[in-house]
Amino acid sequence: MDVSYAVVIPTVGRPCLADCLTALADAEGPRPSEVVVVDDRPGPNGELALGAAERLPVRRVVSGGRGPAAARNAGYRTVTAPWVVFLDDDVRVTPEWARRLVADLSGAGPRVGGVQGRLVVPLPADRRPTDWERGTAGLQEAAWATADMAYRREALEAVGGFDPRFRRAFREDADLALRVLDAGWELRRGTRVTRHPVRPVDRWVSVRAQRGNADDVLMTRLHGPGWWARARAPRGRLPRHLMVTAAGAAALALGLAGRRRPAAAAAALWAAGTAEFAAARIAPGPRTADEVATMLATSVAIPPLAVRHWLTGLVIHGRADR
Repeated sequence: MDVSYAVVIPTVGRPCLADCLTALADAEGPRPSEVVVVDDRPGPNGELALGAAERLPVRRVVSGGRGPAAARNAGYRTVTAPWVVFLDDDVRVTPEWARRLVADLSGAGPRVGGVQGRLVVPLPADRRPTDWERGTAGLQEAAWATADMAYRREALEAVGGFDPRFRRAFREDADLALRVLDAGWELRRGTRVTRHPVRPVDRWVSVRAQRGNADDVLMTRLHGPGWWARARAPRGRLPRHLMVTAAGAAALALGLAGRRRPAAAAAALWAAGTAEFAAARIAPGPRTADEVATMLATSVAIPPLAVRHWLTGLVIHGRADR
């Protein structure tokens, strides 16, 4: 059984790419036949920090800033190895990764279309994790995350690869996995381990993440309302965000109409919903002044933005072809 493999890494030029390649070069075991770094920056493209690339058969492909799904397609379609391992540019494979990867692939039967790696997110030992750190740690239980996911090239070709309509690093991996499963392939979790450090972010990252609500609309259109369970994805708080946003909008409209008592009641509902959301995010965290301030500010902004992106998704993807 041929278990030779190529590695595809999409990137937008982040410095962490060099550490990713260095860890890959240091891994013990059979080497990849090639490593395709897909530069997904919207041109003109400059230099990339390639770290230990001289110790790896690295090749660069330019994909034009169309998002990670299109970038991965651009990468895997240039390789000939029977297995394609997708890594994110911010992961660090462990020293025994290559050896365990080959064992994972060798143990995959002919109908196994993909084998997932096991992600480990290092968290602080001296304090509770922040909201962002807890969100990143959720990758440890995520199904089919392409931070480290090996696919049989035959399976990728059978379903047409990733769907480029997913323009962000969100849901494109779940969509591909569901289509691979629907095509009759099996997906398994392997033994290899990859570290996924928590990358530094600003305090508004959770607000920007609400764009993913539009991708959830596309997922529902493509896979039906039951896709959450099939993809083993948490349902999220969109129903509550809808209620909180509706209460806030009603309070504003009633106030402008001069109806003070109903406006006050709607405002109280908005405040209670917002406070519950903030408390749910603050309680498991470190509760530092900076974290509490971030949770309060973003808990006000997230519900209406989540609803806005969901509505945008309905407009854009409401009639998307399956």
